[in-house]
Amino acid sequence: MSNLEGTYRIIGFNQDKEQTGYTGVLKLIKTANHRVNALWTVVDGQTQTGKGFFKDDILVINFAYIGELDYKTKIFKGVVVYKIINDNTLEGFWSEKYGDNDYLGYEECQRITEPEVKS
Repeated sequence: MSNLEGTYRIIGFNQDKEQTGYTGVLKLIKTANHRVNALWTVVDGQTQTGKGFFKDDILVINFAYIGELDYKTKIFKGVVVYKIINDNTLEGFWSEKYGDNDYLGYEECQRITEPEVKS
């Protein structure tokens, strides 16, 4: 998919029993053939980075971010798998090291048009 690069509005649910919701923005930058860098900015101010690859209609990204767990700073790492629905929509599920292993996180991404990105 050559048109994967861009900025997306995200709506997601965390990897926990409560399926706690979140929103934010995902920026994908194509770095090479079948490779991307990712930057998530979640509404609460958290930033996550990742590197991934894609083939056919599947995008896989390994991600990491710094967070707090039991009053200690930790590096959280995980993987997200997106299905490329069309040029404007991604649907994915994810899991991270310190998440509840009984659940998966979920994320839907909608491309933001250029005027929306600037506003």
